[in-house]
Amino acid sequence: MKTTREPHFFKPLLPGFQSGVAIPLDFYSKHIQGAENNKPWKLRSDASDQIWEVIREGRTLTKGWKEFTEAHDLRIGDIVIFKHERDMVFHVTPFGPSCCEIQYTHPHIVKEEADTDDAPTFSYDYCFLAEVTATIQKDDKMFLPVEAMWCGALNQQCKEVKLVNKEGKSWTASFGFSESDEAYYSSRGWRKFCRDNRCTNGALFVFNVVGDGTTTPLLCVCPERKECTELLINHFSRIDGSIASTSRN
Repeated sequence: MKTTREPHFFKPLLPGFQSGVAIPLDFYSKHIQGAENNKPWKLRSDASDQIWEVIREGRTLTKGWKEFTEAHDLRIGDIVIFKHERDMVFHVTPFGPSCCEIQYTHPHIVKEEADTDDAPTFSYDYCFLAEVTATIQKDDKMFLPVEAMWCGALNQQCKEVKLVNKEGKSWTASFGFSESDEAYYSSRGWRKFCRDNRCTNGALFVFNVVGDGTTTPLLCVCPERKECTELLINHFSRIDGSIASTSRN
């Protein structure tokens, strides 16, 4: 007997997630493209009987999304699964960092926390700037700054890393620590990440390192937020200063 499978997609919640969530391109082109842009999505969950209306602008859910996340106490590291039920109605199921479904006390949407002994503690507080260069693409290897040695999300026994773009799509790359350079590096996967994201030499990424120091870490491309903007400003300030210094000599 043939059964109908409801289309769905999942999104990991990265820093800045409350400002909006991007719909994966493949899901959008198959199930959403062509629908009225001003027709709101109706989100529902098992946490309450309320229906949340969220505006879609292109491939991004914007107005109303922040209210949904706050009502469900969603946090960085959580994962949400959107299941398309009918028209623009979606059932949303949140999962915690431990990959277990979050349980809520109905009807007040009180989040039941996992046992602190079982739930991993994730670090999100380290960002770094990476520039795509011909050498990096040729060698398929990117070194992280030396300062990454003190990032709690990483450890020298880690053998792989997930590179995550702004849309939440991930690429697996090898990961290691160079004793001679005293720095972490990503290899065998970095070049594919650049190619699939259509990066050219000179392109800049600000990555936020996410992990608990034991599981596979994530290098997530930062959304627009203060810390990432400051890194880019400092980068271009150094370039401008170098040019000015050269012109004076």
